[in-house]
Amino acid sequence: MATPGKTPRKKSVLIRQGLFVLGCLLIIIAPLVGAIPGPGGVFVFAAGLALVLQNSEWAKRQYVKFKRKHPNKGRWADWGMRRLSARRREDRLKREQAEEAAAGDASVSD
Repeated sequence: MATPGKTPRKKSVLIRQGLFVLGCLLIIIAPLVGAIPGPGGVFVFAAGLALVLQNSEWAKRQYVKFKRKHPNKGRWADWGMRRLSARRREDRLKREQAEEAAAGDASVSD
């Protein structure tokens, strides 16, 4: 998170491309790591996906398309990556459900 008064530094194009390639490599080797006992492949894949999504506009657009086609899978992916937007969305849904339940209880008691 940026501190007030300071502008966040942009990564150079070379660094962004390197991180994108590293992310792709992690995604590719995830099945190999997954063959080893334990959940290591999941973490390697998640790290690779996070690097790809942070450093590629094309990947971000594809991810948004995927989430629109498969909202439940997109919600699980956001939750798995611990994205702040997923946490805000879940909090909003819980709040809306609580409000609906409260409105339903009020109409029943009348």
